[in-house]
Amino acid sequence: MMQRANFRQYRIAAFIAAMLAVPSAALAQSAGLGAAGELVDPDILRVCADPSNMPFSDQSGKGFENKLAELVAAKTGRKSVAYTWYPMATGFVRNTLRSNHCDIIMGYAQGDDLVQNTNAYYRSTYVMVYRKGAGLDDVVSIEDKTLAGKKIGVVAGTPPAANLAKAGYMRSVVPYPLMVDTRLAPSMADVMIKDLMKGTIDVAILWGPMAGYYAHEINPDLAVVSLAKEKSGHMAYRITMGVRPSDQEWKRTLNKVIKENQPEINRILGEYHVPLIDENDKPITQ
Repeated sequence: MMQRANFRQYRIAAFIAAMLAVPSAALAQSAGLGAAGELVDPDILRVCADPSNMPFSDQSGKGFENKLAELVAAKTGRKSVAYTWYPMATGFVRNTLRSNHCDIIMGYAQGDDLVQNTNAYYRSTYVMVYRKGAGLDDVVSIEDKTLAGKKIGVVAGTPPAANLAKAGYMRSVVPYPLMVDTRLAPSMADVMIKDLMKGTIDVAILWGPMAGYYAHEINPDLAVVSLAKEKSGHMAYRITMGVRPSDQEWKRTLNKVIKENQPEINRILGEYHVPLIDENDKPITQ
């Protein structure tokens, strides 16, 4: 069975995804469909997306990136949204955006040079999830000594794992795999939150958008605590839309859509319980 990277975790974990390099010739652009010779379809929003990656995207259109795509299509005068489906794993960008099969990746961490980033349209963080009333209600940091001896679930290779090691908690860590094919198996976020409810672990540490969604789906009363203010490590990330490096006019168009529709974007993200934070790490509430 082919294993696939849980790429959201993998990419955000300091962009360590081992993606193949794209030959420079493949980036050459000729006169195309969109403005200034850009190969951007002017009538259809062509989206590169994972077919089974809730809460981000889903082939049935249930993810928040599906909803954001509909918003972008409407605001840019596109008649419809069309998808190129590809697992969010090694080769995703190369086989979708860079191959001109589609024109936009709806969610991409800022700073990864595989794509050209738009302005960020949200900022989120890794979070800690635990049951209220289980003796952890005042815990807001991985360094908190209350966590000593607690069973802590974390996805291997993600930034919080390094902080857990630094705090000396690795003996009580329950690791979850970074590699999982979510077309065939549940998301690790789903598994971890269910394990938390069963008592298999006492704490789950996850990327915020995944944690917020699954915590609310499984038990809305769970505590979801931001780790953005950890003293070490990089826990918060800006999320952008990704376009081809050559598509400068398209990027400007999308930046305008983001600027003019930020409240609506926040509303959509809020419906999926994405933990939103501002540049001062303070929560953005709806």
